[in-house]
Amino acid sequence: MSDAAAGGRLDPAAAGTLDAAAVEPLLRGRFGRPYLWRETCTSTQLLLDGSLPEGAVAVTEEQTAGRGRLGRVWEAPPGRAILCSIVLRPPAGRRTPQISIAAGVAVARALEAAAPALAPRIKWPNDVLLDGRKVCGILAEARDGVVVLGIGLNVNQEAGDFPPTPHYPPTSLRLATGREQARAPLLAELLWQLEATYDAWCAGGLAALHDELAQRDFLAGRAVLVDGAAATALGIAASGALAVEVAGVRRLVESGEVSVAPVV
Repeated sequence: MSDAAAGGRLDPAAAGTLDAAAVEPLLRGRFGRPYLWRETCTSTQLLLDGSLPEGAVAVTEEQTAGRGRLGRVWEAPPGRAILCSIVLRPPAGRRTPQISIAAGVAVARALEAAAPALAPRIKWPNDVLLDGRKVCGILAEARDGVVVLGIGLNVNQEAGDFPPTPHYPPTSLRLATGREQARAPLLAELLWQLEATYDAWCAGGLAALHDELAQRDFLAGRAVLVDGAAATALGIAASGALAVEVAGVRRLVESGEVSVAPVV
């Protein structure tokens, strides 16, 4: 454990850069090729377009205008997170919103590979949580004939690095494990797991991942608010919608804001 991990402020360079020299030798599949790295950019989502092959990835150390779902801002100090976007070309007939859920499974697997004692959970539709705190956000955007999938994973942030948020309180892999993490092998593992979950989804839809989703589903069985209305979450359906029960009636939520109801 480094001095920074033992209690001092973390040196952003301590966990290594994510440039091509650090990451490309660790890649095991087709995802991450070609590999585009920028020290800083507005958003990795804007570095990729439909001219690139499936699996092309853009990575940065710092985003100046990172975006999340529903127009929210995604912020991370330089050199402490994994901020990347991947070009995907899903087969006709597959529902694009499901990609975020399949990617959540990949993120959860990569986190467990880094720290097996963790129990990552997927919060519908596009977040990954550790102990009820948000460690990762996912954004899938369809444009130029492709889907650009953005992933923001908190790796080495400390508690004071996070801005105030009215939504799920944030955390990082470092806070969850108590130690500094090397980002390059974690990114390589994430791309490997994403390739596996994406290929399974392409072949069989979310049904191919549904058993694992059910085990990782954070909202299932919880009292929730769906756009402010009280409900009970039943779980992520095979369609990718969230099944809820409202006043004894089952319904499927395709989109909207879902949060855990406060305890009163």
